[in-house]
Amino acid sequence: MTAAVATTTGSGIERWLDAFREAAPALPGADSPWLAALRQRSMERFARTGWPTNRLENWRHTSLAFLDKTEFTPAALRESVDLSRSRAAVERLREELGRAGHWFAFVDGQAAPGLSHPGSLPAGVDIAPLSQFLASRQGGEPADSLQALFDDDDSGEAPAALNTAFAADGAVIRVDRGVVVDEPIHLVFVAASAGGAFHLRNLITAAEGAQLTVVEHYLGIGDDAQDDPTLTTTVTRIRAGAGACVTHVKLQQERPTAVHLGSLDMRQARASRCVSHSMSFGARFSRNDIAARLDDEGGEVLLNGLYHVDGRRHVDHHTSIRHEKPGCTSQEFYRGVLDDAGRGVFTGRIRVAPGAVRTDAVQRTDSLLLSPQAETDARPELEIYADDVKCAHGATVGQIDETSLFYLRSRGFDPEHARNMLIHAFAVQALDRIEIPAVRGRVSAALRACLPGAQSLENLS
Repeated sequence: MTAAVATTTGSGIERWLDAFREAAPALPGADSPWLAALRQRSMERFARTGWPTNRLENWRHTSLAFLDKTEFTPAALRESVDLSRSRAAVERLREELGRAGHWFAFVDGQAAPGLSHPGSLPAGVDIAPLSQFLASRQGGEPADSLQALFDDDDSGEAPAALNTAFAADGAVIRVDRGVVVDEPIHLVFVAASAGGAFHLRNLITAAEGAQLTVVEHYLGIGDDAQDDPTLTTTVTRIRAGAGACVTHVKLQQERPTAVHLGSLDMRQARASRCVSHSMSFGARFSRNDIAARLDDEGGEVLLNGLYHVDGRRHVDHHTSIRHEKPGCTSQEFYRGVLDDAGRGVFTGRIRVAPGAVRTDAVQRTDSLLLSPQAETDARPELEIYADDVKCAHGATVGQIDETSLFYLRSRGFDPEHARNMLIHAFAVQALDRIEIPAVRGRVSAALRACLPGAQSLENLS
């Protein structure tokens, strides 16, 4: 019997509780007592806390209270969808990226094998939809990989708790010791149905010496600003073994009414390297919580972000890097382009634990304001409990340089083209950190699509 739950005031939480009671028996892995109990506890935690508001320190500049008044239908309760439009979107994306790599598609929160193109995976690489992975582990105690995938009900913020309760699909990627995956693994998540709530969870495990690149694409079909909003929650966990190298790229290009709440958690062993590129060019509201923990000596991590906001869009990056052992290096760079009444938020904390000597850490965020109404909030933080470290942080906020604009116009460029060239030049540092040319070109095209009249920049990548 389920214990009674004290809920927060408002009908929104009650709707989520009702949806969970209806959906839980049909979720993948529902026959596993361990997972069913974890989901129940996570749902109860979400019901107790509700959506985060500005009263919480971690959400000082970003409130989700508006979601309490918005009704979504969880993917588990939706009828099957027409895949024809999703197929066209996936194929167009593959064409733009030269069709190279290993492609796995998900539509409205569920795996779509008919739209996937896995290609020939190297020996020692196992990729499966989360739903299939859970179905093969019905009942019994959780295996190590399942534990790593779901952790416990206290993990993450309220959106992560909701994700734990409802997550029905995603990708489970495991790469054996010493295996190098030369081509990127593309995970394409398409939101095709207005009004839907899609909860996705991914686990990427790279054993000792393994190397791979994973690109998460988030697409929304339809661009009608009057469409009912969609809600996407994502949790991606990366576990990098000793000497492993994992690159993760997240590219958001969702519909104008979408809400995206993402979480990336990276744990690194000795001398491993993890890279995160967070690129946000869509959704009415997005929040990305990115955490890296360097658990052994010699680890390296790079966090790189670029976003564009216009209208009244809101993008928030909330990052945490924990140096737990000596001799680790972290680099963190985020850049935002803000127009109209758009708002960007960056909160980043680097923590150097006692004894983590020879730490080398740098953190920087830069914002380019294109409108007097645009707003940015930056909170870079260092928390150092060790000597013999090299740490620095900084933040800048500025506008387009009028001297540079005048110079370009004096050379014959019209005002719009000159402005777009300077915006692209501001973004180049973030783009150049993406090492795969095709992916870098795709991100550059996503930025250009946000700039009126930027077709003239198509030769830039």
